[in-house]
This record gives sequence, structure tokens and C-alpha cells, in this order.
Amino acid sequence: MKKTFQTLEDLAACVGQEVAVSDWITITQEQVDKFADATGDHQWIHVDVERAKAGPFGAPIAHGFLTLSLVPRFYESTFEVAESRMGVNYGLNRVRFMTPVPVGSRLRGRMKLLKCDPIEGNGVQMVWEVTIELDGAAKPACVAESVVRQYR
Repeated sequence: MKKTFQTLEDLAACVGQEVAVSDWITITQEQVDKFADATGDHQWIHVDVERAKAGPFGAPIAHGFLTLSLVPRFYESTFEVAESRMGVNYGLNRVRFMTPVPVGSRLRGRMKLLKCDPIEGNGVQMVWEVTIELDGAAKPACVAESVVRQYR
């Protein structure tokens, strides 16, 4: 269920807390192929299903950047700020790809708000720790510090 915060101040009150956990999503070969087409990264470990079966992971794996690109989807699906007109990605402080993501596996995002500071333009800059969990894996697929600006 999607959480709604009325104001940016309501969200800022959650600094230091896990704010949301997304539903699981399944990574498909079609997603991986479309990502490869969009980025030009057609490495066989991602797009050649038969060759990847004989490779080090026993199956094709998602691109690390495909996994990372799901962060906005995790935000969008888990919470909103009613009195905010827009949000923009501002950057990343740190990203680590810790576990390969086989096609057919499931991922979800855990969002912890680390910082929230006022910025010009009637907004806030937030730093989020986003942990992308791989269903059944001991380690996350990815951990990233995502910097987002949200405006009233």
C-alpha cells in the first residue's frame, strides 16, 4: 500500500528511518533485452540465453544499471508527498552491485531516508539509502545512496 505524506516536512520527520518497502517485481528477459537495446550493452551474459546458461551464473543476468534504474519505480510505487509538485533525481553518492540478478528472479526496494535539507526553490534535498533485495539471496543485489530533490 502506498504511503502518503501531506508535506515535505512530514517526510523530513522520517530521517533515520526506513520509510518504505516496495512490492516484489520479477525481472524478465524482455526487460533485459529492451535495456540492452536502449543502452547498447548487448554483452552475452545478459542477452544470449543459451550461452549464458553455460556461463558463470547458469542463466542470463540483468545489467547492474538496469537494477539501479528501478530505484525511481520503487519510490513511485511506495510513497508520495501530497503537497509536492515534482521530484528530480539529483545524483548518486555511492553504488555497489553486490549480487548478480538472474532473469526470472524477484527484486524489491527498501528506502531509508538518511538526510533531508532545505534547498532554494522551495524544496528539499534528500539522501536515501536504497537497498535492492534479491528474493532468497543472502546479500542485496544493489545498495545505493540516491540523492533526490523534491519541490513544493
